[in-house]
Amino acid sequence: TMNVEHEISLLVEEIHRLGTRNADGQVSVKFGVLFADEKCANLFEALVGTLKAAKRRKIVTYQGELLLQGVHDNVDIVLLQD
Repeated sequence: TMNVEHEISLLVEEIHRLGTRNADGQVSVKFGVLFADEKCANLFEALVGTLKAAKRRKIVTYQGELLLQGVHDNVDIVLLQD
């Protein structure tokens, strides 16, 4: 079984690695940057699923429900917890 908590903790690390701090001091990264990153591509079998799980747990937030490559590349994924 996929360990969701572990996947989310990896996601948080990757957002820190690829993201930048916004005006509010939160770390954010564009979905397209995450999706296109080679390390992320190898780490996450289902990046979108991991993002949804993290959003449900209020660890990240982003606009919309389902993120699609290309369509949503400019959507900001914002880390709510450090």
